[in-house]
Amino acid sequence: MSILVVGSVAFDSIETPFGKVDNVLGGSAVYFSTSASFFTDVNLVAVIGEDFPQEHIDFLSSRNIDLRGLARDSGKTFHWQGRYGYDLNEAQTLATHLNVFETFKPRIPESYADSDYLFLANIDPDLQMEVLSQVDSPKIVASDTMNYWISSKPESLRNVVKNVDILIVNDAEARQFSQEPNLVKAARKLLDIGVKTLIVKRGEYGVLMFTRSSIFSAPAYPLEEVFDPTGAGDTFAGGFMGYLANTGDTSDEGVRRAIIFGSVMASFTVEDFSLNRLKKLNYNEIVERYRSLKAMTHFEGLPEMGSPL
Repeated sequence: MSILVVGSVAFDSIETPFGKVDNVLGGSAVYFSTSASFFTDVNLVAVIGEDFPQEHIDFLSSRNIDLRGLARDSGKTFHWQGRYGYDLNEAQTLATHLNVFETFKPRIPESYADSDYLFLANIDPDLQMEVLSQVDSPKIVASDTMNYWISSKPESLRNVVKNVDILIVNDAEARQFSQEPNLVKAARKLLDIGVKTLIVKRGEYGVLMFTRSSIFSAPAYPLEEVFDPTGAGDTFAGGFMGYLANTGDTSDEGVRRAIIFGSVMASFTVEDFSLNRLKKLNYNEIVERYRSLKAMTHFEGLPEMGSPL
């Protein structure tokens, strides 16, 4: 089944201790779509400027990403510039030029309206609600957000999370949204607000999932080289949603497997700048890394033990 994603397409200029790139392809919708496309077809809704090159259009099309929802407006494409130190879990934003993204009003093509799987990437929560009103009864809706919307539009964001199935945020955002420093307590507060399933991304420390009845913890795949964490969270979401759409398995076990696939996809993204690693990736590598991560985290049940002295 296909996935509908609504988010940003951008140019990124990034500096890390391991290199620097300028005006490379980025944006939440791009990372998500590229990752999800390894598992299923993707319909993308976003906006680009007059400066967006045909080579990027050709790349996205080559990944079976439907671009009928990609609008081109007069002006320049969204541009983000950031820097990472040796703590790659935190980016320093140097410049944000919204350009055509500033007036972005998502319009869902009629052919996308019956999408079973919907991902609301990091955009204004009021726009996220507008998207929801244009889609007919999706099976699974997941959403992302960021610290800016948590502080500037908390009530709008609360309305969003009550109308989606899965909220995907990082640990700092979970703490900020709940105003609770402890992640377990933060999760409980967000579930009380109306979040059905909470997935907390913790960078190199892995992922936590919380529901009313369970907690699941998955480690990040251990890597020797990490070049650029930009887009890792959206790549995680793409692998996660892509697996769910591919299998249709939304049971607790299915969601846990989807989290592992999301972690695997994110681990590939950070191995190079922009989408360079994903462009070279093949499905066999994904399966092999999934199996490796499973083997790393497997342990047997507790054997029979004698009474303590």
